[in-house]
Amino acid sequence: MEATADSSTQLIYALDTFYLLISGALVMWMAAGFAMLEAGLVRAKNTAEILTKNVALFSIACIMYMAIGYGIMYPSGGNGLIPLPDWGFMFGVEHVAALDGDRPIARMAHFFFQVVFVATAMSIVSGAVAERMRLWSFLGFAVILTGLIYPVHGYWVWGDGWLHGRGFKDFAGSGVVHLCGATAALAGVLLLGPRRGKYGRDGSIRAFPGANLPLAVLGTTMLWLGWFGFNGGSHLALSGTSNTDAVATIFVNTNMAAAGGLLLALLTARLLFGKADLTMSLNGALAGLVSITAGPLTPTPLTATLIGGIGGVLVVFSIITIDKLRIDDPVGAISVHGIAGIWGLMAVPVTDIDARFGAQLLGVVSIVGWVMATSFVTWAVLRFALGGIRVSEEDEYTGVDRRECGLEAYPEFTGARGSAS
Repeated sequence: MEATADSSTQLIYALDTFYLLISGALVMWMAAGFAMLEAGLVRAKNTAEILTKNVALFSIACIMYMAIGYGIMYPSGGNGLIPLPDWGFMFGVEHVAALDGDRPIARMAHFFFQVVFVATAMSIVSGAVAERMRLWSFLGFAVILTGLIYPVHGYWVWGDGWLHGRGFKDFAGSGVVHLCGATAALAGVLLLGPRRGKYGRDGSIRAFPGANLPLAVLGTTMLWLGWFGFNGGSHLALSGTSNTDAVATIFVNTNMAAAGGLLLALLTARLLFGKADLTMSLNGALAGLVSITAGPLTPTPLTATLIGGIGGVLVVFSIITIDKLRIDDPVGAISVHGIAGIWGLMAVPVTDIDARFGAQLLGVVSIVGWVMATSFVTWAVLRFALGGIRVSEEDEYTGVDRRECGLEAYPEFTGARGSAS
């Protein structure tokens, strides 16, 4: 009997660890989704630079979270507000297993799953500051966000910090990941200013169409697929009937929220503009996904569809409003991840009887306050230290690809010449 029990425990451990690793790989695939989405929504002359940002930020996130962030987010102690970091992980200390409740989880798998979430938060910033920010200023900010800013409020929520103690619920990161990325992006956009020519002196708003809408659609569907790992993996376990049922519910609700978000965003755009706006539809799907991320387990499929649908409606009105406020966000990241993130957090108590609106609001205010303050300071320091965070007017006109990367993604269309050799 003892041998049988031991074999059963090992099988559960192996299955849950494998599930977490595969879920993490799906979330890592979202890095490619963000790259394709953003590449599709920016102008051709800025494509190579935004692709460079996306692959570089992922690498920075992995290194900074290993070296600093993971030990802050999951410390050896702390008072709930300020963690006592444990940086032994990067040296292989206690790497056999970490505990999630009473279930053992391989610590290496836990780190891998968490690090791809950090990269996701930073990817959100990339699109919002596109087409006019210096590459190295952006990468400098990535170092601070992934190594310090994100891990601190991550500790508050998922590392048994004070927000967790107050009853704040964020199952897979509508606040910890998405609202964080949107807030950091907003701080950067406010300091950076709009792209030249975006807003006329007469109050007009000029559209800057993306260069490759097929890429944008591909990126959105890649993100949609990766989100099953994002939300499903956050359950942290697959073995056992109850866990299997829970994961299946999360997958279905995640999918239904995206569908509801896309369809209602499409209908809203049709009513407002008289056209089926593709980019609004794509942002609606993503808003639906962000909205359900805070609580994908407790709603019914119909309720999940409605939660995602409301997120899709909100994102259309938010993008319009932000543009009218002359806040230039080329890909709608602030609306998709910020406004929908807030909605998703506040929607949790609708279906989760253990959640409280007051605790959810406290979490929203705390995350926004922390990330906004630290991001403003970081962006300001980078602007001073590097002599600015924005490319010159000439470089913006010719495209940041040439200025930052020395090459272009579409040279035959933008006029760049290269050797056949």
